Amino acid sequence: MKISYHGHSVVKIETNGTNIFIDPFITGNETTDLEADNTMADVILLTHGHNDHVGDTVEMAKRNDALVVAPFELATYLSFQGVNTHPMHIGGKHEFAFGTVKLTQAFHGSAYTEEENQRIVYTGMPAGILFSAEGKTIYHAGDTGLFSDLRLIGEMNEIDLAFLPIGDNFTMGPEDAAIAADWLKAKKVVPVHYDTFPVIKQDPQAFVDTLKQEGIAMKAGDELDL
Repeated sequence: MKISYHGHSVVKIETNGTNIFIDPFITGNETTDLEADNTMADVILLTHGHNDHVGDTVEMAKRNDALVVAPFELATYLSFQGVNTHPMHIGGKHEFAFGTVKLTQAFHGSAYTEEENQRIVYTGMPAGILFSAEGKTIYHAGDTGLFSDLRLIGEMNEIDLAFLPIGDNFTMGPEDAAIAADWLKAKKVVPVHYDTFPVIKQDPQAFVDTLKQEGIAMKAGDELDL
């Protein structure tokens, strides 16, 4: 399984001949190395409905005939736009041909902002994602504050790699994310959701240096084998 990071919270997983993107915010993301028009995806996994996580989902899904897996309300909203979706919800698990997806809780908001209409569309509860394939488990926390059930998630799952937000202001900051990493007992931790906007500027290397487990400050385009 090959994992790559592409700025903000964008993660790509290549497994079982499938290209999977989590939260593909590309257009307007100055921290990414990708170009939306030539990014290929077979599957898109979404944590919640904020614009900086839904990103280019609709265009990518239609162009690639990709499946979008998302919390129910967000999946329904995207299906109205002609996207092929598989709705799920917190606590639910589904085995796909490419791997197993389970949604966990996250403490955040979830709404899509239609700026042209000055309208905010409610898109259900935010979630984290547990993805398992090839005997490995990846946890993408999405956007969240620190909450005690992260300890339970760590006890119930053997997590090989965790992506945790560190930007502060909208999500956990580095101090809380370090506690989350400890509770999750992940073998490796990668910080995400930082530097995209001035208000979430952080030093990822300083964060990983505080961790008890292996931390990797991935830059956009960096890859690792799991």
